[in-house]
Amino acid sequence: MSRFNIFRVPFALVVLGGCVIVSLAVWALGRSAKCSAGAVPHDNVLADTVSKVVSGYPGEIGVAIIIGNTDTVVVNNKSIYPMMSVFKVHQALAVCNDFDNKKLSLDTLLTVKRERLDPQTWSPMLKEHPEPVISLRLEDLLRYSLIQSDNNASNLMFKDWVGVAQTDSFISTLIPRSSFQIAYTEEEMSADHDKAYANYTSPLGAAMLMNRLFTGCVVSGGKQRFIMNALKECMTGKDRIAAPLLGEEGVEIAHKTGSGYVNGNGELAAHNDVAYVCLPNGVCYTLAVFVKDFKGSEAQASQAISRVSAVVYAYLTQAF
Repeated sequence: MSRFNIFRVPFALVVLGGCVIVSLAVWALGRSAKCSAGAVPHDNVLADTVSKVVSGYPGEIGVAIIIGNTDTVVVNNKSIYPMMSVFKVHQALAVCNDFDNKKLSLDTLLTVKRERLDPQTWSPMLKEHPEPVISLRLEDLLRYSLIQSDNNASNLMFKDWVGVAQTDSFISTLIPRSSFQIAYTEEEMSADHDKAYANYTSPLGAAMLMNRLFTGCVVSGGKQRFIMNALKECMTGKDRIAAPLLGEEGVEIAHKTGSGYVNGNGELAAHNDVAYVCLPNGVCYTLAVFVKDFKGSEAQASQAISRVSAVVYAYLTQAF
């Protein structure tokens, strides 16, 4: 049986088979959905099916689904899942908010000496810019960070523009404080893998933020559209939430992945994906799947996420 949490936020909760179906009274979820199908009549089928899927894997898997900006199904929802690079969405929003306040544009330039960058971390940016002094706009850094999950791009924005504490503080104005924490940069997590567990989220917290990005107003229109479009171009983790949706006519997906280290117990610390999906039948949904302390390979963890995605997709295409 899957575990569940009851949050101190204005949600109406119905417990079904160890899962939770949440009717969102609205806690910063945005005021108008772009392609909401309106109120969605849910039963326990989706919650029970997702619960059975995740219970068959050797690790803790948490899932949150927000459907039509109205109802949410939550399985194994705790604020314990390492975000890894999923937090680059949080960072992008915090940077854009700060630049809005300072009346700075996406063309704002950052010049950095190559020697400041980490040659050992994942960084397509570093490979594409061999010059000793690199000049990149905010737009370029955000694209590297969101589309290719570039760690050097993320580290630079934390160091030179908007720090970790400021990012954490801003996100707490958008989603419940208890649902997440951002404490360390990619650089700090690389130096000490255990610190990844301090950058945590609940599946619902991550889903709420992604849902708000696509259905509400978080930062200025131009910057918000830029972030949304970048997530639609995300190149990482196509074997996760996107896998059962690829090739399906009329399906639109924007997402951000996060991948973790192998911990001291030989487990995969984290393997995540958060997506906003619109179907041709007019239903839009946000899906967050977080895998923690997984006793298997990355391919198996991706398969678990893909199976959850397939279940949600099948339910929402057949039910409406």
